[in-house]
Amino acid sequence: MTGSPSRRKSGGRAGRVAAREIPPPIAERAVGPGVTGGLYRPLSDRDQQRIHQAALDILQRIGLADPIPSCVDIVTSGGGTMNDAGRLCFPRALVEETIAKACKGFMLHGQDPAHDLDISGQRVHFGTGGAAVSIVDFSTGQYRSSTLADLYDVFRLIDSLEHIHFALRPLIARDISDSHPLEINTAYAGMSGTTKPFGLAFSQPETVEAVVAMFDIAAGGEGKFKEKPFCHTSNCFVVPPLRFAADACRCLEAQVRLGVPVVLLSAGQAGATAPAALAGAVTQAVAECLAGLVYVNLISPGHPALFGTWPLVSDLRTGAMSGGSGEQAVLMAASAQMANFYGLPSSVAAGMTDSKIPDAQSGFEKGYTTALAGHAGATMIHESAGMTASLLGVSLEGFVIDNDMLGAVLRSIRGIEVSDETLSVETMAEVVAGPNHYLGHAQTLARMEKDYVYPRLSDRSTPDQWESAGATDIRARARGKVMEVLANHYPGHIGGELDARIRRNFDIRLPQTEMKPGNRRW
Repeated sequence: MTGSPSRRKSGGRAGRVAAREIPPPIAERAVGPGVTGGLYRPLSDRDQQRIHQAALDILQRIGLADPIPSCVDIVTSGGGTMNDAGRLCFPRALVEETIAKACKGFMLHGQDPAHDLDISGQRVHFGTGGAAVSIVDFSTGQYRSSTLADLYDVFRLIDSLEHIHFALRPLIARDISDSHPLEINTAYAGMSGTTKPFGLAFSQPETVEAVVAMFDIAAGGEGKFKEKPFCHTSNCFVVPPLRFAADACRCLEAQVRLGVPVVLLSAGQAGATAPAALAGAVTQAVAECLAGLVYVNLISPGHPALFGTWPLVSDLRTGAMSGGSGEQAVLMAASAQMANFYGLPSSVAAGMTDSKIPDAQSGFEKGYTTALAGHAGATMIHESAGMTASLLGVSLEGFVIDNDMLGAVLRSIRGIEVSDETLSVETMAEVVAGPNHYLGHAQTLARMEKDYVYPRLSDRSTPDQWESAGATDIRARARGKVMEVLANHYPGHIGGELDARIRRNFDIRLPQTEMKPGNRRW
């Protein structure tokens, strides 16, 4: 029977219920990080070839505007050219040679090795993202400006949720106004709040250097972070359409030099900064990310970089972003498919509901956008949990609810394995010759955790049972889970001596009193 000895308890049904409360080892669970996707293909083989050829034509004939001098030097030394309009152009041969030699996979480490992620192939990983400026206040239910303490709370909440595999910072600490201390403290909150891989964004290269120095202290010495990077960066190196972003490019060069895995992020908005035609929006994003891929690989061949085509959707009636739309879902799936066409690890955005609270609209928008991205085989799916209001806000209850959703989505991606054992012919023979039901059969017990995902919050009781238990909805149950986790779960993997050293060297603004039970928040 599947399971460790500690989970094989006697005592009939009560014993089995108690055993199920103890999570099985990750390898024995029905789903985990890296379930393989790729069966959903909104683009035909011919479609992919046409997008690829169009992107190559764009890069060679139109090029990108506003490259910084170091970018010009790097790309022209590799064979790129500046055209008469002052745009940096990328010959087809240079792009295709880069694709062939680029990093096809890497290990994104956790500070706890149990959370290491294999970022390769079409292995699917769900995580967070965004830069929300507001949070739904847990006490009042009203939107308010987010703070550094909120950010730390979000990181440690994510640390407890098994189907959220990594944590790109979901919100901005608006109680810190200057960018350098803001980004230092954001990095500290992530490093202290979770042992899972996490992600950041930067506005100046000096801060990249300072943060990597802080990570080195936590990892045990100079250069240790580069050996096993546990943080990646989201880098918007382009301003669509087809222009480099100067500050982001300077940060990109620093990140590559210091060994930080990068998401090469193009986020044009269809109908505004990208073509309204969905194929055109994908093509522009592919061209922009291919330019970034060349740039990175000329700095450091084979550097870990994710193909971050994020074409976003506008509601063309108003011009407002529509992150929960069906068009957004198919755009992200097509983007994942194009990265797979090149054999590159990908980042896409899914789970960006337009709803302001975790309600029915949030559920269906998050459900189909994350499912399509996962089934298309996206490697890292950012924004998949907790976000509200088209990335303007976050909800603590939302993270917990979305964790349930992502477990079910992962199970649907895994599919059904067919083997002599799972076809169950001999099991049927044993059952029909015996009890005529499968409830106590060894196969049923063995596959309870291996084949099935059990939600933490979703209600599967009868109406009578539900009413007698208080008739709660999923938001109420999620609130209880949030309170339980945040009152008790304070990761302590950064020891006191290391933390003190970090605080001596950096302007850390999260008081230690806020990082242990008994604080005023929980």
